[in-house]
This record gives sequence, structure tokens and C-alpha cells, in this order.
Amino acid sequence: MSTINKATEINERIRDAQVRLLDSDGAQLGIMSARDAYLVAVQKNLDLVKISPTAVPPVCKIMDYGKFKFDSSKREKEMRKNQKTVELKEIRLSMTIDEGDVNTKIKHATKFLEGGDRVKVSLRMRGRQQAHANIGMRKMEDFCAQLAEVCVVEVKPSRESNYLTMILAPKKDAKKN
Repeated sequence: MSTINKATEINERIRDAQVRLLDSDGAQLGIMSARDAYLVAVQKNLDLVKISPTAVPPVCKIMDYGKFKFDSSKREKEMRKNQKTVELKEIRLSMTIDEGDVNTKIKHATKFLEGGDRVKVSLRMRGRQQAHANIGMRKMEDFCAQLAEVCVVEVKPSRESNYLTMILAPKKDAKKN
């Protein structure tokens, strides 16, 4: 069955000369005038809903429209609830970061990656540090090597003015959902 939008024609709003009628269980009742189809729906205490307006002749179905709208809104709400949005978390390093601080940053990054989020690792170089970008690249590579079992490098370390940045994505088998 096609999706029904807000501009759906129901009951006496259907003005087509002829329609193809489907019963509430999906059985075809044939081609008839819109008025006759509406009378059949009234006899069954249900609504006549145009589900395929572009077909020739248009297809209408006999159903409880209120219940259908309620069920479809419930399905959409459930689908939105089950969606996982992947966020981009950021970890900042520096050229002079100490080993203990690196270990703390690695723990945070591991937690983010195991949660299914991507991690942007950035390292800011100040003043004379910019002349030694190779040291910063090594720091980034060491950081990535320590996270190798839970991540893959999505964007390799690159230099953008006075920053080195890279993006890490979780490994598919390392996710714990």
C-alpha cells in the first residue's frame, strides 16, 4: 500500500467518475463510480480512501482511516526512536602533551568510538611549533596506533594552517551496541 499524505481524498471528497475499489482485506471489488464505492464503505461503517490517485482509474480502499493514521504515526515515531545519529566528537591534543594526559584522551576516544561516534583529533601548533609539524604528525600517528584495535582512520592527518586534524571512525566489529 502506498503512503497516504495530508492531502488524501476520503469519503465524499473523491470526485472521480470511476474508481477501482479494494476491500478492507485487499480483495478487489471491481471498477465502479465513486458514489457507489462510497455507499459500499458506508454500509461497512468504514471510510473510502484514495490510495493511488495517479492510477487509471484511481485506486480507492475501504478502511478505518482514523485507525490507519494512528498506526502510521506510531510506526513513524518508532522508526525515529530507533534511529542512531552518529556524532562527531573532538579530542584536542597539543605538541607538549604529557603521557598521562595522552592516556586520558585515549580513554575518552575509546569510549566515543565504542559508542559508535566518529572522533576528530586535532593538534594545535603555536609559534615555533609550526616549524616542526613532523613532530606533531608523529604524535597524531602514535595516538592513532594506540587506538588501532577500536578504530580505522577515516581522514588521514592533514595540516590546515596551524592545526593538524584527522578523523577516526569505529571499526564495525568493535561497536558494543
